[in-house]
Amino acid sequence: MSNHINLERRRQAIYGWLMLSPAALMLSIFAFYPSGATFFSSLFSRHTRRKPSEFIGLENYSDLFADPTFWLIVKNNLFYAAITIPVSIVIALSMALWANSKIPARGFVRTAYFTPTVLPMIAAANLWLFFYTPGLGVLDQIGSLFGLPSVNWLGQPETALWAIIFVTIWKEAGFFMIFYLAALQTIPEDYKEAADIEGTSRWTYTRRIVLPLLMPTTLFILVNAMINSVKLIDHLFILTKGGPSDASKLILYYIWEMAFAFFDAPHAAAMTILILLVLCIVAAIQFIYLDRRTHYQ
Repeated sequence: MSNHINLERRRQAIYGWLMLSPAALMLSIFAFYPSGATFFSSLFSRHTRRKPSEFIGLENYSDLFADPTFWLIVKNNLFYAAITIPVSIVIALSMALWANSKIPARGFVRTAYFTPTVLPMIAAANLWLFFYTPGLGVLDQIGSLFGLPSVNWLGQPETALWAIIFVTIWKEAGFFMIFYLAALQTIPEDYKEAADIEGTSRWTYTRRIVLPLLMPTTLFILVNAMINSVKLIDHLFILTKGGPSDASKLILYYIWEMAFAFFDAPHAAAMTILILLVLCIVAAIQFIYLDRRTHYQ
């Protein structure tokens, strides 16, 4: 009897490993190995024709921490994330609640909200370049109707990063709205009917029933928004190229610039590893703390 039980457990274990092997193989090829190779590269000096690379340990990391430009870009990225993440989520939730309600032309409203998401990143950036162009752009044309002076939105340190933030919110809010809209349609109508019988107001129903039920979706969107906040690069190529004076430069663009413009792969690898560490910490917080509270465990 015990041999039969052991054989069955072994069979289930083999079956489980066979089911996991495709995902494990893909992760090993496209995630684990590149991460390990990047970390290994970050421990060596820059290679030149006259001077081959040498093992220098964590010196590349110390160089980054001593670089004022690195801290300026970290500050830019933190500010960018602090604005785009909550604003995009709030706008997405508001649009989803409106698009899910019984309004005329509901399908058209949903399509209008989602349209920015399907635009390619480069096309969206060129569209907004037409809006921001000083003197000829749509924003300046509208401002001239009210006697306002022309503004170089992308050429001033005070406004360049805000211009990038606005484009990101416009593009991501519609994408996040789709997840909220799908989650709203899974909430049973019985809850709304029971709330109406009790005389509950729409605001109370939304705050006490709808929003708690949307928390798993909110957590999913939050994690995706955090990842998106450190991988923006397309818009910067078209709109500002990180300028002026690094005012709109973000971390991924800086990594690309370091690796392919300055040909300093070790420092770019060190910055990549730092981003991975931050994302791992965020993921750990999500799985250990927030996920349990979100699902009321």
